[in-house]
Amino acid sequence: MNLHEHQAKALLSEYGIPVPAGKPAFSVREALAVAEELGGDAWVIKAQIHAGGRGKAGGVKTVKGRKALEETADSLLGSRLVTHQTGPAGQPVDRLLIEQPCTIARELYLACLVDRALARVVFLASGVGGMDIEDLTADHPEKLLKAAASPTAGLQAYQCREIAFALGLKDKQITALTRIMLGIFHLFKARDLNLVEINPLVVTAAGELVALDAKIQVDDNALYRQRHLEELYDASQDDPKEHWARKYGLSYIALDGNIGCMVNGAGLAMATMDLIKLHGGMPANFLDVGGGTTADKVAEAFKLIQSDNKVKAILVNIFGGIVRCDLIAEGIIRAVQEAGIRTPVVVRLEGTNVEKGRALLKQSGLSIITADGLTDAARKAVTAAGK
Repeated sequence: MNLHEHQAKALLSEYGIPVPAGKPAFSVREALAVAEELGGDAWVIKAQIHAGGRGKAGGVKTVKGRKALEETADSLLGSRLVTHQTGPAGQPVDRLLIEQPCTIARELYLACLVDRALARVVFLASGVGGMDIEDLTADHPEKLLKAAASPTAGLQAYQCREIAFALGLKDKQITALTRIMLGIFHLFKARDLNLVEINPLVVTAAGELVALDAKIQVDDNALYRQRHLEELYDASQDDPKEHWARKYGLSYIALDGNIGCMVNGAGLAMATMDLIKLHGGMPANFLDVGGGTTADKVAEAFKLIQSDNKVKAILVNIFGGIVRCDLIAEGIIRAVQEAGIRTPVVVRLEGTNVEKGRALLKQSGLSIITADGLTDAARKAVTAAGK
């Protein structure tokens, strides 16, 4: 789950990491009130969306005077910001972050994430931060510094100092970076995060280190114990179908094809999509209903798939382990009846009570196409979608 910049900075501030003075605003009136509270006659206005590249897309602007602030806030609020990370539809802007401007002497890059290859929490840093960090790290990976935290001892102060020395920081700046990195590490662990990215981490004209921008991603699997963070979820930034799926505990990602997929298990879902493509079709979605799926979940999954008007056929691929195949078959029959499915449905069942499940599907009187194996199911789905 992604957080907005203003939410991320509030968390960073809790752990002692310096951020610019600022507050979110959901209307032009609130933006003017925040500017009044911050003081001065110049402010930075930042569109709050879950995507990078805002600066190049016109979503980050420095304005001078209340009139310019009012006009800029009015033009951004209610718009859709298109960046290289959003796709052509863009993301809706329903909130802004109003901050005091910061005098920048130098821009750095700092991130904390899980390195799955090392099975460690790792810090990445670079002496060059800003909007083109992706290009820099792709073209010059040697400029990216790395420090891996110990699974038992955690991140050590000497590792932070080594990064600071390599970045060319001096005196109090070394201590400041050490404090920032240790604060991020404690935040990362305590709040079950996948990513903390500060880009840029700036050195101000006064020599101070400040997190000028921040991105935080929370591990969805840990939200049950991070309820206060779950409350920060902004549904407007997600695909409506993905939000619908999230509400019912389904893992859903919309794709561009015309064969809807309903599978239990992420690995099996990936294999199902691969076979669809192998036989000349294109999956319309990734949809994992989970190992302990129920009839209610199956019904919601059918409704979700059917809401995509590109779908010309639906492939259901269920392995009945935790839940028996006959119960799954009953759920599929009920869901097809209740949802009024008119699209061809191909079902492949394997596992406990598979024969009983297949018999129920055949005797249902519904136009459900049963398959004997995954390859057979993929072929039948591709054929059905092409009719």
